[in-house]
Amino acid sequence: MDDPVFWHRLQFAFTITYHYLFPQLTMGLAWFLVVWKWKALRTGDERYAKAGRFWAKIFGVTFILGVVTGIPMEFQFGTNWAEFSKFSGGIIGQTLAMEGMFAFFLESAFVGALVFGEKRLSPKMHFAAAVGVAVGSWLSAYFILVTNAFMQHPVGHRIAADGTLELESLSAYLLNPWAFVQFAHNQAAALVTGCFAIAAVGAFWTLRGNDRDLGRLFLTWGTRAGLVASFLVAFPTGDLQAKMVARHQPVALAAMEGRFQSGPMAEITLIGQPNVAEKRLENPIRLPGMLSFLAFGTFHADVPGLGAFPEKDWPPNIELLYYSFHVMAGLGTMFIGLMGLATLQGLRGKLETNGWLLWPLMLAFPFPFIANTAGWMTAELGRQPWLIWGLYRTSQGASTVVSGGNALFTLIGFAGLYSVLGLVYVYLVGREVLHGVEHGEDTPAPYEPDAAGAKVVSHG
Repeated sequence: MDDPVFWHRLQFAFTITYHYLFPQLTMGLAWFLVVWKWKALRTGDERYAKAGRFWAKIFGVTFILGVVTGIPMEFQFGTNWAEFSKFSGGIIGQTLAMEGMFAFFLESAFVGALVFGEKRLSPKMHFAAAVGVAVGSWLSAYFILVTNAFMQHPVGHRIAADGTLELESLSAYLLNPWAFVQFAHNQAAALVTGCFAIAAVGAFWTLRGNDRDLGRLFLTWGTRAGLVASFLVAFPTGDLQAKMVARHQPVALAAMEGRFQSGPMAEITLIGQPNVAEKRLENPIRLPGMLSFLAFGTFHADVPGLGAFPEKDWPPNIELLYYSFHVMAGLGTMFIGLMGLATLQGLRGKLETNGWLLWPLMLAFPFPFIANTAGWMTAELGRQPWLIWGLYRTSQGASTVVSGGNALFTLIGFAGLYSVLGLVYVYLVGREVLHGVEHGEDTPAPYEPDAAGAKVVSHG
């Protein structure tokens, strides 16, 4: 209890980590719903209509949990981080308001129509609802990531007379180059989550022997799109993100790699354990020159180590930062391998009969959630000890009136409530997956082509 900042950080870390489990899945599924609705509209293939119908239900439940778990974070800016809000509210308030007004409302307005409106809307209008949901969810992500990008690489601001931040250039703020790179990397990672979820359901249904047509469709779309998305996470988006960190946050890069000494031909560490007390990396397995090349484009570039910076500017938890980065990078590499192998077997027509590959595809769906969490831990731990890089330290931003005891008490409450919500979510989604695709009277009539080639649906 002696350090309230620790408890404020832990509470916010818990709530935002739990919350982001849900948006990454909805963002990863959103464009699949658009494509499948479009395919059903254009071809009349009922498989795509059923696929869109099934995943729209999963999307709806996940969206609700995302909203519920995201609300407390808005209040934490005014409770746990009141000083930070006073200092930077004139900047970050812009995009947080834009996210609510222009993106979240757009997504929310169409979610109900997407989930419940198929029998009440024409096929084209239902397709438009899917597009609205997808655009709203990704636009929402951009505004949030612009806010985070300002904290990582502040641009477009000035210091007001009262010492707080105020906006100097809205265009510079909204078009922050860090935000573009972060958005591309984050959304590609969300697509990986969606692809793994789709492939996992396809593998489960195939192994179970039910809904084989849709199981085959989910396997095909999930693995092939998953291979592309996994590559995009690594290159170019991950590569560009690493170069941004090397250029603007060199001390964070050093901590991520457990690099204590500066010099050229900097190595990438595959395996090792950082010993911060002795300022060395134990039992390392390294690739010489690769860090220099990936960070600066040449093997001979000098990459600073932690020793080149004052210890007060080091990330305070180097070990956790180091392991988070390596978990993210290691899982990302395995994703490429698994999806590449599954895609190859699918092209050979052997994926559905290979139980040794279907089981890993089914069981691998939690790992993108782990990789995304580790990626965000890398970004946020790497920014420490700054709330806004180079401008405002984390120790300055916590509330002066909310004690560590209060933060711990509410954290326990959040943990209990979120555990219940998590169990409800698993039950609802699990029920849908086990039930499979509905074939009852409530299922909308199949899409059929009209005389002019346009697709229509009978409503009885």
